Amino acid sequence: MADPLTLPRTQLARVSLAEAARISGAMMKPGDSAHFDAGAAPTFGDLTECLFFSPGDGRIWLDDQRMLLLHSAAFGTLRRELIAAFGTERARGVLTRAGYASGARDAALVRERWPDADGASLLAAGTRLHALEGVVKVEPVHFSFDAQTGRYDGEFLWHHASEADEHIAAYGIGNEPACWMELGYAIGYVTGLTGTLVIFREVECRAMGSATCRVVGRDAARWDDVADDLRYLEAPLASMAAHEGESTTGEAARAQTHEHRGGTSLMPARPRSGTAAATATTHNDDLIGTAAAFVAARDALMRVAPTDAAVLLTGESGVGKERFAATLHRRSRRAASPFVAVNCAALPDSLIEAELFGVERGAFTGALVSRAGRFERASGGTLFLDEIASLPFAAQGKLLRALQEREIERVGGLRTLAVDVRVVAASNVDLRDEVKHGRFREDLFFRLNVFPIVIPPLRERRDDIALLIDRFLAQFCREHARSTPGLTSRARRALLNYAFPGNIRELRNMVERGVIAIDDGVPIDLPHLFRHEPLPADQFYAVDGGMLKAGRPGGEPLANELAAAISPDAAHAPLSIDAIEARLLTDALTRADGNVSAAARLVGLSRAQFAYRLDKHRRAR
Repeated sequence: MADPLTLPRTQLARVSLAEAARISGAMMKPGDSAHFDAGAAPTFGDLTECLFFSPGDGRIWLDDQRMLLLHSAAFGTLRRELIAAFGTERARGVLTRAGYASGARDAALVRERWPDADGASLLAAGTRLHALEGVVKVEPVHFSFDAQTGRYDGEFLWHHASEADEHIAAYGIGNEPACWMELGYAIGYVTGLTGTLVIFREVECRAMGSATCRVVGRDAARWDDVADDLRYLEAPLASMAAHEGESTTGEAARAQTHEHRGGTSLMPARPRSGTAAATATTHNDDLIGTAAAFVAARDALMRVAPTDAAVLLTGESGVGKERFAATLHRRSRRAASPFVAVNCAALPDSLIEAELFGVERGAFTGALVSRAGRFERASGGTLFLDEIASLPFAAQGKLLRALQEREIERVGGLRTLAVDVRVVAASNVDLRDEVKHGRFREDLFFRLNVFPIVIPPLRERRDDIALLIDRFLAQFCREHARSTPGLTSRARRALLNYAFPGNIRELRNMVERGVIAIDDGVPIDLPHLFRHEPLPADQFYAVDGGMLKAGRPGGEPLANELAAAISPDAAHAPLSIDAIEARLLTDALTRADGNVSAAARLVGLSRAQFAYRLDKHRRAR
């Protein structure tokens, strides 16, 4: 089938309304600004609660998406250099696609967080998010979406558009609209939300001398010609992929346009947390992550996988070394042969040789039959030796001989057996340090360290925590037959700030614990996740009522609620700090159903501190 972007202009406007209705109707309810309830979720307050700051960690978050606080002038410099280097047309394409990706991500956010909201509220949320992100103040003139026909109409006024400001500062007043990135955002947001390709055009712009910027949006079927609009969405490089498996912006535009012509391709919507569908798509099996250190480790794995070189995986306990090894095996030419994993730390010293190399009948008391070892069982495939630093020194020497000679002898045997095995070793301690202290053979270390790969701990790849949470939520909701809308905002904040000493294994356990602890339809909150683990000590700053407030996850929100509850009754009387503290402790204990440890976590204290303060107030009565 021909690429819709190359079809004649007369064909670009043909749309299958029945097909568009099927798509958009499945994705979003109809909405009309004439019936918009400003108090319906997601309100501006709901959206601001998704924005929080973690200055100690150098990150800003919008729900589970990392954001940047960038000087508008710095963006203006980047914009001017793009235009100077590539010309106006190519620079406009780059910025339009960047805006599209941002809008598509925000659409995914509101679609997941408020799946039952009415269509008008979801459409309005995009205008509020655009303002919250400091890009432009959006004033809706009117907007409507008909899910049955896929028809969208919208008109908006843009005030204080940052891109127009920077364009005017650099080039003065001209003859063409300049809000390219904002336009891409609008297309990406509404298209991502409705499932219908919606094209926006800037018909007035301050960069053209207008008092304000004005944009008009319609579904692509109802524009006379969208070829010029679509060419700015068509990325020349395949590197503009949106997060979690979304198509490139150009591919998204093609898929949507093709769908409008009665075709069968469709850009899939991002599934919601807590459903049975997988919530994170990755390029390499189960290796989920986009953080730079993790991607580097994954790329190194993919590079060495087709070879037979020995690989040494290092990283803290729980980072996923066995998953890396299994992925390496699946990507190798040995994939059809066995993958055998051995935890060397779990083997008693007296049985290590028998487990690795096998045993002949009668070799020792109890050896009633001959038995193949792990090397023989992995013949033709991959042998994964986890926690290899725990091997006794004598066993290390025999392992070295097996690797060098590619042959073994069973315990009690009289003949050598040739083995064709690729060895992948893993360690959660520094083997160089073990060699230095005489606990690990240097020659074995160099034999294993042909291609080392360091897997980063989870605290160094915080951008991946949200991906992993969604993946585990989907998995455990399916396994335990539970349904949940996901995690509360403060629970997500706490996990994003938590150090995870147990790495991915600990996160996995926490999410499973949360799924088990809640009733169907209930969001997972802090008490469901944290039982005996200390809450994150790092402060975060959340937007609350238009103000930035600092606090520890779980502690500050409860204190704010309590202060709000006390203030009306004591509006004209001095507040007692002791009374407020006593009320805070009692309220926390009630919320935790009498569980002192859980109550202590709610207010950011240790169990001992909470019990001491509670007892002090009880004695003072």
